[in-house]
Amino acid sequence: MAAHRGRTTTMNHTPDGVAPNARLRAAQVTLGYDGRDIVRELDVRIPDGSFTVIVGANACGKSTLLRALARLLKPRGGSVLLDGRDIHSHRTKDVARTIGLLPQTSIAPDGITVADLVARGRHPYQSAFRQWSRDDEAAVAEAMEATGITELSGRLVDELSGGQRQRVWVAMALAQQTGILLLDEPTTFLDIAHQYELMELFRRLNLRHERTVVAVLHDVNQAARYATNMIAMRDGRVVAQGPPREIVTSRLVHEVFGLPAHVLTDPIAGTPLIVPSGAPGSAFAAESSPSSPHAADDAVGAREHPVDPIDEDPQGVELLGATVSTGAQHDPTR
Repeated sequence: MAAHRGRTTTMNHTPDGVAPNARLRAAQVTLGYDGRDIVRELDVRIPDGSFTVIVGANACGKSTLLRALARLLKPRGGSVLLDGRDIHSHRTKDVARTIGLLPQTSIAPDGITVADLVARGRHPYQSAFRQWSRDDEAAVAEAMEATGITELSGRLVDELSGGQRQRVWVAMALAQQTGILLLDEPTTFLDIAHQYELMELFRRLNLRHERTVVAVLHDVNQAARYATNMIAMRDGRVVAQGPPREIVTSRLVHEVFGLPAHVLTDPIAGTPLIVPSGAPGSAFAAESSPSSPHAADDAVGAREHPVDPIDEDPQGVELLGATVSTGAQHDPTR
């Protein structure tokens, strides 16, 4: 179904209209920083087994929402629920065995090797009665192989390029082997080839390993290509939620980003492809866009004419594994 102005479009995959099962959800949450609300009374359900991508303009509250889902930010009102209970009522280690997180910014300890950092992802499974095991070793090896960093295992993290370091952090999150994986701008610092390589990895984790993946992305076309469930936000509220093929329209793009655009069909993936008409207010946009930003309203109609075939703990110690500092440089306006 297409998004309509003034109404949130939600998933409707069951006959009675009830959303799919959701181990993780936000119920009437209000979130903010330093006395300022970013998100107010928001309801969001993350369908189990979905690849959910949250999109929106800067300062819309998407990363703030993700931090609340990760138990790094306590709501001022409402609750984030994990398996039907307030997430803050669960033990931290139990949450870390269920939810893995790749934050916007991560700081590795000085002098640590790639293998040792990835191994920190196994910290939630360690205790006085359970030390390092073959299962831990296998999980680390599998995570490094999946992210293509096995040959870097002996290198110091601070000697790596930005893209290599990002893949190391992804490997640490994978080594945690959680059922839910939260990713805050995971393709940061990566060139376009490695961006798509990583997105394909997340899709495989979602489809083959049945992990629920939730990502914040800036690239809406990547979101439309890989998401099974998209959440579009603006000014701290959800404007639309559902499969990209059902909700991505030129009207939605204009409402969320203020950008005149056409929505076509990706000739490779068959998913919505957003083609900007130009920057808002530019002469190029005025000449090439429809007379109204809502004229090309229905994504289905646009796809009838596809182009010819020729993409609360700000330190998060337990959640990320051991003593790794994260989130300290988080930008609350993201």
